[in-house]
Amino acid sequence: MDTAIARPELLLVADAVAREKSIERDEVLEAMEQAIQKAGRAKYGHEKDIRATIDKKTGEVHLSRWTEAVETVENEETQIPLHIARKFKPDIELGGHLVDPLPPIDFGRIAAQTAKQVIVQRVREYERKRQYDEYKDRIGEIVNGTVKRTEYGNLMVDLGRAEALLRRDELIPRESFRNGDRVRAYIHDVRNEPRGPQIFLSRTHPNFLAKLFAQEVPEIYDGIIEIKAVARDPGSRAKMAVISRDSSIDPVGACVGMRGSRVQAVVQELQGEKIDIIPWSPQAATFVVNALAPAEVTKVVMDEEAGRVEVVVPDDQLSLAIGRRGQNVRLASQLTRWDIDILTEAEESERRQEEFRRRTGLFVEALDVDDVIAGLLVTEGFTTVEELAFSPLEELAEIEGFDEAIATELIRRAEAFLTRRDAELTERHQQLGVSEEVAGIAQLTPAMLVALGEKGVKTLDDLADLAADELIEIVGKGEMDDAAANAWASEIIMAARAHWFAGEEEKKDA
Repeated sequence: MDTAIARPELLLVADAVAREKSIERDEVLEAMEQAIQKAGRAKYGHEKDIRATIDKKTGEVHLSRWTEAVETVENEETQIPLHIARKFKPDIELGGHLVDPLPPIDFGRIAAQTAKQVIVQRVREYERKRQYDEYKDRIGEIVNGTVKRTEYGNLMVDLGRAEALLRRDELIPRESFRNGDRVRAYIHDVRNEPRGPQIFLSRTHPNFLAKLFAQEVPEIYDGIIEIKAVARDPGSRAKMAVISRDSSIDPVGACVGMRGSRVQAVVQELQGEKIDIIPWSPQAATFVVNALAPAEVTKVVMDEEAGRVEVVVPDDQLSLAIGRRGQNVRLASQLTRWDIDILTEAEESERRQEEFRRRTGLFVEALDVDDVIAGLLVTEGFTTVEELAFSPLEELAEIEGFDEAIATELIRRAEAFLTRRDAELTERHQQLGVSEEVAGIAQLTPAMLVALGEKGVKTLDDLADLAADELIEIVGKGEMDDAAANAWASEIIMAARAHWFAGEEEKKDA
């Protein structure tokens, strides 16, 4: 008996919905099948396995009940013993199904409404999936859209085939959009959330500026010029570092354009944001100097370990280097990824003089010499008494104003000072109760032993319980870099732990 009913209008509806929602026709038909299936279960029983299919060519609707052949029946509504199933279908195997055609459903008002809800829900799910699949690989692109509505300052933007969110904090300050306005923005994230895929736009992201330049400057689009870094204070000022892979092309000039035409097109889009285009350099010091433009720099001192750079500028260039509310130096720091400290020439000179006075005073006190000799030592680059005590006699005697006798006497006084200081420190760490076992670790100096004692680290067990960074924090790392200091501290801690394992080794030997 043929229970199918031809519904060619279903195919017309499926075609219309597929075109309108930009999803596959088969997905719309699948949603319709699920709607008919749900209506069938409502009529014949929710526990039964009711399935519906729609012929994709004729629109015929087939409704049937499926019953699984099993050894032991656990659900009488969906299962049947294998030996009984074989009476109806002799060749059926375990796990196979008996398929009983059902008469078509006469949709009532409630059933039709339920079916409509299922179709709408499924179509929406397919539409969301299509949106996510389409936009997940478009992160980093610039898109154009129309403002659809505003929610608490956030803009819902219609992209044509999807809807995106442009949050208030992703808008350039002081700019406003009304419903129906065209807006250009950067896709910075696409997330598949429980309420559906969310496309997040931004007009403040640094890459928005970079992508705008890629649209305006053919050399960037073609890869001849590369944008190495961008730092922005949205709506106010930006810095962009560029480099050319063709020595015959000036990267800054190409980005500025004839009479500034290219850069002005980007400036207008960014609500008048001033843009400094600077040449990128692989030399960190040169890059920092370029990044601080238009200020002039007279000296740069790099501290690679700390990631800091000290920049000296003429006194009249200080305000220009710092910028309004610190904007210039802040953007330069973001662009170069170095912490930048700015000093004037007067401040740097005063600091050098103070450092000279401090080191001179150290040698005067430690060696009992006059300011002239102490000043000569500092001028020659000596910073500590230890350096002087272990310096070769010949090198010291070659200093202008010194001879071998003076050099010998200076080294003797330096050694005597270190001996007195170490004796005082030894007495001090003994008073603090630092054990002889800890004092016997060769890498620990008397000053370090005092520092440990003052922190309550007095026995091998106390020292062994420390982590490497804790030990470094207590005794310092001197002129070692982080890696060397960690290795040094770990070696000391392992030496302190050696007695923990001595007993175990003795047991093994026994």
